[in-house]
Amino acid sequence: MLSTPQNSPDPDLACNLDTVRARIAQAAATAGRDPAQIQLLAVSKGQAAERIRSASLLGLTDFGENYVAEAVPKMGQLASLGLTWHFIGRIQANKTRMIASVFHWVHGVDREQVAQRLSDQRGHFLAPLNICLQVNVLGEASKAGVSPAELPALLDAVRGLPRLRLRGLMCMLPYGADAALQREGFARLRQLRDDAQARGFALDTLSMGMSADLEAAVTEGSTLLRIGTALFGPRSAAAAPVE
Repeated sequence: MLSTPQNSPDPDLACNLDTVRARIAQAAATAGRDPAQIQLLAVSKGQAAERIRSASLLGLTDFGENYVAEAVPKMGQLASLGLTWHFIGRIQANKTRMIASVFHWVHGVDREQVAQRLSDQRGHFLAPLNICLQVNVLGEASKAGVSPAELPALLDAVRGLPRLRLRGLMCMLPYGADAALQREGFARLRQLRDDAQARGFALDTLSMGMSADLEAAVTEGSTLLRIGTALFGPRSAAAAPVE
């Protein structure tokens, strides 16, 4: 089988992207929304740098990574492309300096201590770090995230941190949740965003929705979808990098 030239996009990836965009367009039409208002974040954890390069040839500019040790080498290899990098994994306290130094967005902030470290460690020569606060909307014991009741205090604590730009809220729902539960969880996050806006927080991002539940997320107002499997296919069973 002939390999795809480096300056040509992978045809399988192009087909997957067309399918994802069609799903978004259909969901947006059903909800009476403009699909142009919904950003596609390609979740590239477990993908080689050349796979990400191929995705960029198809017009994708934003990529999400879960592991610092995996992401940093790829960022170096692809630095000339001017991509926007989002950290979407769990944040370990001993990784905040590197996260603050190389990423443009962080989606999983759920503790004041972590937010403070990211602000303190963000270089003054860099633009403020865009962050979304992660909310555990369904109270799952296995999920990270601040509880809805604790969210107002965290918003207040993060508001004044000088090297952060508070952009919005993020959530993850249980794998395999049915459509009704998906919509319930996403609607809760939207309501929390609306409540924060009513308190004067200029939040413009709802980071919610993945490959399996993007339709429900679009219906409930997502502005940023984190899509991995539907774009790149199933990831290998290789162990995650040691962090």
